[in-house]
Amino acid sequence: VMVPALLLGFRFGSTAALQLTCLSAQFRRPGDYLLGGLFPFGRDTVNLTARSEPTLVVCERLFINGLIWALGMRFAIDQINNSTSLLPGVKLGYEMYDTCFEPVVALQPSLLFLTRNGTTGIGVLCDYTDYQPRVAAVIGPHKSDLSLVTAKLFSSFLIPQVSYGASSEKLSNAELYPSFYRTVPSDKNLVEAIVLLLNKFGWNWIATIGSDDEYGRGAQELLLSTAGNHSICIAFEGLIPTDLSDPKAKDQLEETITLINKTNVNIIVLFSFSQPAQALLEHSIRMGLSKKVWIGTEAWMLSDIAAYIPNIQSIGTVLGFVMKVDAVPGFQEYVADLFASVQQDKFCQESRKLNDLLNSDMLDTQCSECDHVSLQDILPILSRTQIEPVYVAVYSVAYALHRALGCTHQACPKASIPSWQLLHFMNTLPFTANGQTFRFDQSHNTNPGYELIFWSWKTGTLTYLHVGDYEEFLYINKSQVQFHTADQKEPTSECFRHCKPGQFRRIKGFHLCCYDCTDCPENTFWSTKDSSTCTPCLEDQWSPVRSTRCYVRSERYLFWNEPLTIALLVLMAIITSLICLTAVLFYKNLETPLVQASGGKLNLFALFTLSLLCLSCCLYIGKPSNKLCMIQQVISCLCLNGCFSTFFIKSLEITLVTECPRCAPTFLPWVTPRRAWLIVASCFLTECAFSVCYLRLGPDNLVPDYKSLPTEVLLVCSTESWLAFVFLHGYNNCLATVCFLCTFMVQTSGKKYNLARGITFAILIYFIIYIFFIAVFATLKTVLRSVTQISTILATCLGILGSYYLPKCFIILFMPDMNTVDHFQNSIKEEPEEDSQ
Repeated sequence: VMVPALLLGFRFGSTAALQLTCLSAQFRRPGDYLLGGLFPFGRDTVNLTARSEPTLVVCERLFINGLIWALGMRFAIDQINNSTSLLPGVKLGYEMYDTCFEPVVALQPSLLFLTRNGTTGIGVLCDYTDYQPRVAAVIGPHKSDLSLVTAKLFSSFLIPQVSYGASSEKLSNAELYPSFYRTVPSDKNLVEAIVLLLNKFGWNWIATIGSDDEYGRGAQELLLSTAGNHSICIAFEGLIPTDLSDPKAKDQLEETITLINKTNVNIIVLFSFSQPAQALLEHSIRMGLSKKVWIGTEAWMLSDIAAYIPNIQSIGTVLGFVMKVDAVPGFQEYVADLFASVQQDKFCQESRKLNDLLNSDMLDTQCSECDHVSLQDILPILSRTQIEPVYVAVYSVAYALHRALGCTHQACPKASIPSWQLLHFMNTLPFTANGQTFRFDQSHNTNPGYELIFWSWKTGTLTYLHVGDYEEFLYINKSQVQFHTADQKEPTSECFRHCKPGQFRRIKGFHLCCYDCTDCPENTFWSTKDSSTCTPCLEDQWSPVRSTRCYVRSERYLFWNEPLTIALLVLMAIITSLICLTAVLFYKNLETPLVQASGGKLNLFALFTLSLLCLSCCLYIGKPSNKLCMIQQVISCLCLNGCFSTFFIKSLEITLVTECPRCAPTFLPWVTPRRAWLIVASCFLTECAFSVCYLRLGPDNLVPDYKSLPTEVLLVCSTESWLAFVFLHGYNNCLATVCFLCTFMVQTSGKKYNLARGITFAILIYFIIYIFFIAVFATLKTVLRSVTQISTILATCLGILGSYYLPKCFIILFMPDMNTVDHFQNSIKEEPEEDSQ
């Protein structure tokens, strides 16, 4: 890339160059095959916006590096012309013109190169196969901005163009620029080296600044696209003006420094040429920007302009990559001899005669300032300027011409070779220059690699210290790098820390790549494929906090061996045993007045269904299934219906005797033991009908619940249709309501046993239990739902048993003197007679 250096602003020479020379006449020579050259002899053009006519654009100041690059091309061609093996018998000519770093200036000589050989016109043809342009190939230009313009032009004619400095990645597109080649690496290689450097030191919070031109914008864009894939966060990205004469340039530079201060970054990557870089560094020093690590490129790092800014040491540490190049042997001696020659009149006269052979009136080289330069003016820069890319570019064309002509080591035939024929040989074959072998890759680039350079300020003198290399891998000798920190160790510049497994990146602030590390929550896991989020586990899986994998959920239901289940089974066994003992006691005293008054054999049926209801608790224990879920509610309701139907008969009998004595003789026979069985059967069949409706409308079904428990899947019987649930349980509730209404107001004297009171309390207990059951059952979604149903059943059985049957068992066992006809059956009939009197 470009290494700008000394600027000469004296139009009429300096004290070191009092004698005019003919150096400006050394950039054109006739030959069998001409090579065009585009070099920045000058810079700082007159304001282009003020042009009202398409006149010649003139540069105000000489650019020494451009002059040295042009001399490098002349040196390479002279070597080739003196070679006895590369192009023996063939002379290469050359024409070199100024570009002034301006596309509008570079286009003028480019159009000259396209003119038909021997004329001053460009032929407008449909087919340019046989078209012979003025030059066989073009060397240059240096900057990417200019190359993007000229490459389109030369590619339309398929004239080989070899740049010695344009590094934009856009130019790697061989489809758009088929005849463009370069002897420097693409910016893509440079960016890859910088990213590896940042990773090597663990710097992931950086600012990037580029000059507002193709080089700065393109390299910055590449860094932005590459950094994200390597966990590097760009805290600030900015462009600095290249036209420093613009009144807004100063404000833009100061704003850039202010914004860098706000980001608190310690690392700044700068893609810029020397003058914009110089302006930025000067403003950084003036505004008191704290010391940073500046990562640069040879576009400004090797420039005297930037290196010798006053108090430049205060900016911090400067590291950067420069292309690996070797010195070209004999070049400095060649330049010294040339400068000695251009001061001789005879040599100058011969040079001007040779220039006249090339129609010099067409376009001047525009390097009049060259005649005012002495060897002493360029010596400080000559040893540091890299001319190998120019040297290699010339040799690449020479080797292609050698193969296209079919040269041997003794001679070359002088044939007419269209420029486009050289492309095949440039694409396929390697060539040798400066003792090395080079080859253009598929993108028409060469990649010699980079050196990592450190600005060392020992004894107050700047030294470019070589501290690393990059080709395919990056090597750094860290011990040679002395940072600006107090302990001379590398500073930290982190927006985030490296997250541990099981943590994801949570973006903070307005920087999309700046984040905190946050643990993955439950039921999610961290995946290496996407470290910015946590991946949810599948529905049948779970994971703890900060997990890197998911685990299969175990099934959860009411197990047989759980302590709670065992306690409920023991309670069920006790209640069932009490029911069975009650049934046995009633059976043995079946003919006694108490049992007969309570319902006789209907009591045995009621106790039997009550024991079945109690045993139905086993349906809620163990792994549920769809069929089991369907029959749970049905069996419970049918068993409860058997008990309530006997209470219903007894309640009707009590109501007829106490509330409707006149109707009692007519209807009492329907509630006698024989006909009572028909009513029980009717009630049971009605409940069966509702059970069928329940099964048709929407019975309970097995549903796996993945939300209620953190690590298990809960298998529950879910109510699919609450309407069907109401139908199923509503009928039993209706029977219970009728029984309660028929018995809760019945009064008897203290000498008589009140049979109605037992039914009233049994129904009341059932209602209380049922209300709590509905409230809990509708909301509970855990394994306790089965426990609730079991507890409800057991509480109902115990409530009915305790309020209706156990008092009668007490009388049978401990108060047999009250088990008389007078105390029970007659008490019902006598009470209304007393009331009627």
